[in-house]
Amino acid sequence: MKPGMEVGQQATIQVKVTPDMFAQFEGNIVHPAYSTVSMVYHMEWAARQIILPFLEEHEEGIGGGVSAKHLNPTPADSEISVIATLREVKGKAVICDLEVRNEKEKVGEGEVTQYILPKQMIQEKIESMKV
Repeated sequence: MKPGMEVGQQATIQVKVTPDMFAQFEGNIVHPAYSTVSMVYHMEWAARQIILPFLEEHEEGIGGGVSAKHLNPTPADSEISVIATLREVKGKAVICDLEVRNEKEKVGEGEVTQYILPKQMIQEKIESMKV
């Protein structure tokens, strides 16, 4: 990992809620609102922005864990801001706190852990899991 990653660093992504982000299962919409699945995706994407500038050519990030609380619904066409804040670097683990907001209030919060590993190690592990 390249030097310079510091606790407190932030990364923000902005997204507009679209119907493909609605709460749904097997194509059946449950609620016409931003889904928890979409929120977790965006939380991981925002946290990834923290590590991208610090990856060496031979390294990659891999997910290690997500915890999320979905606090409020958000309808279509709302603007979502997802803010990742680097809380801790512990060995190969990069741990970020996440906050998700729409134009009115906080809609979610959580934590994302990523591990920075050699690409070769990740590929070997993937290969070892094949049946």
